[in-house]
Amino acid sequence: MNIWKLRISMVGTLAIIFGFSTLVFAIAMSLAGVFDLLTLGIFVVGFNILQWLISPYIIGAIYKTKELKIKDNEKLYETLEILSEKSQIKKPKLMLSQIKLPNAFAYGSPLSGNHVAITSGLLDSLKEEEIEAVIGHELGHIKHRDVQVMMAASFLPALFYYIGFSLMFSSMYRGRRDDGGNNAIIGIAFMVFSWILNLFILYLSRLREYYADNHSVSVVDDGANKLSSGLAKIVQIGSRIRADKKANNNNSSFRALFIFDPDRAKTDSIELISYNKARDEQRLVQEILSRKPTFAEKLAEVFSTHPNIIKRLKALQRVQ
Repeated sequence: MNIWKLRISMVGTLAIIFGFSTLVFAIAMSLAGVFDLLTLGIFVVGFNILQWLISPYIIGAIYKTKELKIKDNEKLYETLEILSEKSQIKKPKLMLSQIKLPNAFAYGSPLSGNHVAITSGLLDSLKEEEIEAVIGHELGHIKHRDVQVMMAASFLPALFYYIGFSLMFSSMYRGRRDDGGNNAIIGIAFMVFSWILNLFILYLSRLREYYADNHSVSVVDDGANKLSSGLAKIVQIGSRIRADKKANNNNSSFRALFIFDPDRAKTDSIELISYNKARDEQRLVQEILSRKPTFAEKLAEVFSTHPNIIKRLKALQRVQ
C-alpha cells in the first residue's frame, strides 16, 4: 500500500472516529444530565489513561517477559541497535516472552519506557534475517506512536458503551417516570454506536499494521522478502500451536499488539495449505500471492485487528 495513501486513510479514519464521537457525545449531553455524562466521560478517560500507564507491567506478567541483555543474544541486540538508529528513535528495551507461539510485539508507556518483545517460539522458528524484519516492523509501531494512537482511539467505544449501559441501567429504576423508556432506547443506540465505532478502530489497527510493514521495508535490506517469509511462517506454525489451550489463553488478551493476530492463525493457515510442498520460503510466499481472498476471508478481516495474510503480502511486494 502506497505510504501516502496509508497516511491519508489513517488521518481520514481518525477524523471519522473523533468527529462522529464528538457529535454523538454532544447529542448525549443535550438528551441527558450533562453533569452525569461528563462525570462518566472523565471516569472512562481517566481509567483508560491509567490502564495505558500500567499496561506494560500487566503485559509483562501475562506474557512472562524478561529483559534480554547483550550477553544473552549479542546478534539480536546488535540488530535492534542498528535498526533503532535507522529508525531515528531511542533504542527500546529488548524483551523475551516465554511462549511457544512465534510472534513479536511493541508496547510501552511514559512510566516504563518502550519495549520490543519477541517470543521464544519466534527465535526457534524464524531465520535471523526474518527476525530482523520482524523487529523492524515493531520499531515502526514505536516510531509511529501506535500505542498512543490506538489508546486514544480505543477509549471512545468504551466511553459510549458505558454511557449506553448507564442510561439503560438508570431506566430500569425510573420505569416510566422521567422518560425512563426514552433513556433505555438512547442507551441501546449508544451501545450499537460503540460497536460500529469498534469497526473503525479495527480498520485503523489494520492500516497501522501496513504502516509498520512499510517501515520495516525502509530500514531492513530486502525487508519486503524477509518480512513476507517471516509472516508466512508465523501463520503456518502458529496454526499448529493453537491446539495448545494454554497458548490460546495466554495470547488472546492483547492480540492487537502482535505482529500477527494469533486468533486468525487457523483461518489464515488455509492460505498456507501448500507449505509442506514448498521447498523454500520464497516459493511459499509466491504460492500465497497467487491466490485471491474469498468473500468469507474479506468478511472475517472486517472484524480483525490485522490484515488478511494474502492482502498483506501483496502490499509488501508492492513496496519493495
